[in-house]
Amino acid sequence: MAEGAFERGLEALSRKERTCAELVAWLAERGFDRDEIAEAVVRLTQARALDDKRFAREFATDKRSLRGWGPERIREALASRGLDPGLIEGALALEGHGEQLERAIGLLERRGEAPADECSRARALGYLARRGFETEVAYEAVRGLERRLAA
Repeated sequence: MAEGAFERGLEALSRKERTCAELVAWLAERGFDRDEIAEAVVRLTQARALDDKRFAREFATDKRSLRGWGPERIREALASRGLDPGLIEGALALEGHGEQLERAIGLLERRGEAPADECSRARALGYLARRGFETEVAYEAVRGLERRLAA
């Protein structure tokens, strides 16, 4: 039945990109035993249909650009999908501090509320924190937007 696990796994991956951990759980839910699943995972990895490093990189890129997520939120989401911490950190390292800061400022600009007083600054900081930006980057972004608007 190893061929069955491989075929079902390939079919599942053609519909939706998954991590190794997600695919293992998915196959187990469908009644495949541990050995069949292990063999299928090896074959799918060799066929490059299953690649946790690629998944982490593409997931992080998509969430940054499409959802405006910061690194903390991306880190949590990738960890919940069973990815190795080294792969997560590698995917997060693709965006440097300066890029993160510019992206955070852009999110605040699109939000349309100028941080004119302490209350609006606190709302902007909270907004960036909920999106997963570290406090330091969020604070720098609020100050950066203030400087940009003052210029």
